[in-house]
Amino acid sequence: MRSKILLLRPTLPQFKLTRYLYRCISSSVKIVEVSPRDGLQNECALLPIETKINLIKALVKAGCSHIETASFVSPKKIPAMVDSKEVSKQLKDWRANNPNGKCNSTVFSVLTPNLRGLNDAISIGPGALDEVAVFASASEAFSHKNIGCSIKESLE
Repeated sequence: MRSKILLLRPTLPQFKLTRYLYRCISSSVKIVEVSPRDGLQNECALLPIETKINLIKALVKAGCSHIETASFVSPKKIPAMVDSKEVSKQLKDWRANNPNGKCNSTVFSVLTPNLRGLNDAISIGPGALDEVAVFASASEAFSHKNIGCSIKESLE
């Protein structure tokens, strides 16, 4: 059986909307450096907190304006993130001791898959984190492998 490919020519209003959306999106790209979280979470060896802090400080010095510093997940699932709370506390202290430093103009964010992780991130208090990214898995298999529960359970 042959497939038919149907090409639709966009109407003028659709074309204008597409151009408008493209201009809006292309002028507001946000680049987030995720190596302290995503890059380190797959390492076999647990890295010392000092190493993680030094990496984040080097990224700030290099001019990164938004850094995802850690992930508040179960240490059983992602052992490399067991010290996320301590990393965040040390970043909070670094900011407090450098009120005019570059670290205060850098956005620090963390990733969390559920309400428990969100509460853990919030418990650190103001000054440590600027944003918390809450994610949900796209598939049940990924959700069970990565966070140990179903998508529905992760959103409760």
